[in-house]
Amino acid sequence: MFAKRFVVLARILCTTLVLASITSPSGAAQAGLAPIRLGLVEGLSGPFANAGEAVVRNLRYAIDDINSRGGVRLPGGARQLALETFDNKQSIEESLVGFRRMADAGVPFILQGNSSAVALALVEALNRHNERAPQSRMLFLNYAAVDPALTNERCSFWHFRFDANADMRMHALTEAIRKDANARRVYLIGQDYSFGQQLARSARAQLAAKRPDMQVVGDELHPIGKIKDFAPYVAKIRASGADTVITGNWGNDLTLLVKAARESGLQLKFYTFYGNSLGAPAALGEAGVGQVLAVAEWHPNAGGPASDAYYRAFRQRYPDPRDDYMHLRMHLMLQMLVQAIEKAGTTDAEPVARAFEGAGFADGFHQARMRSEDHQLLQPLYVSVMRRVGEASVRFDNEGSGYGFQTVLRLPADQTAWPSACKMTRPGRP
Repeated sequence: MFAKRFVVLARILCTTLVLASITSPSGAAQAGLAPIRLGLVEGLSGPFANAGEAVVRNLRYAIDDINSRGGVRLPGGARQLALETFDNKQSIEESLVGFRRMADAGVPFILQGNSSAVALALVEALNRHNERAPQSRMLFLNYAAVDPALTNERCSFWHFRFDANADMRMHALTEAIRKDANARRVYLIGQDYSFGQQLARSARAQLAAKRPDMQVVGDELHPIGKIKDFAPYVAKIRASGADTVITGNWGNDLTLLVKAARESGLQLKFYTFYGNSLGAPAALGEAGVGQVLAVAEWHPNAGGPASDAYYRAFRQRYPDPRDDYMHLRMHLMLQMLVQAIEKAGTTDAEPVARAFEGAGFADGFHQARMRSEDHQLLQPLYVSVMRRVGEASVRFDNEGSGYGFQTVLRLPADQTAWPSACKMTRPGRP
């Protein structure tokens, strides 16, 4: 009797495990083959948890889409993608702990983006690891860390960036500012770390070249993720007489800044890197209409049936307005990864990296190319302005706010390209 019960229980357990492997989100093994593991090292708690959660949603959406189409085709059979996450709490030290855990577990691809300081530390750790352990080398796929150093003096054969760097984004914004006759006095405000510091330098240099008549009346850096009330900063902006603000703030640092501006009744234009996301439109409300601009590789109202269909599919998957923040570049990144793995016929880092170089991407509404010399993705950039839904071409709003964005400037990929100082060391070469 005991033996029969044991056999029955064993069968139930095996069935349960099989079902769990099939229904597990973002990548169960197919036909007994181990999944291809993707290790996300990102801030999933603390002041920027909302940004990290948006990353996870976008990656899972892209992974599930790839897996539903059969996964990654390799000579030994198709394999699914699987996402593993590590909460780095936006700390460099914790990020390095996460990297080591992923490396020890044999994860071949590391994903990160929210913080250039973290990305720079990960690149150094990755270079050391790949030199010391050539049998288990890894690639770093960067979807949001935009410090230009990552594809210039700190470039690495093992690192690929899928977002435009800060200089490229600033180029798009200053092209829009160049045409803005009402912009005469500009205030720079940003987060005090490598990205914010570089953004301020880039803004000054590009404005001097394109709008030498403009006066920089303020240049402020604040602690990242620690300011709860931006009213004192808004008061400084008001006192400066600025008519324009440029900021690269993201996450809660952006939301709280624009909220303080709205509450103070400050009337000026905000040229932002991320003003179309993570609560910013809702925080601004009517005060942002026609006044807040953002730059991105794409936005929901960029236009075209294929673009609309893609965005509608994402909203169907995530109907809660709070989950409405679509990163096209993350979906593009994973599709290009699949393409590179299939071309290489392996998940080994070096052949996959070589397959990435020069690779193109096209999906019916967006085109991109990975530049070989520095591993910087080249793609169009859009500058868009906040509008009410229903105005002009604004069909979709952001996060259920009733406000969306309308394109005011589109730069094709060849016009976003920025010179690179990368001198890349490649495997097997001096």
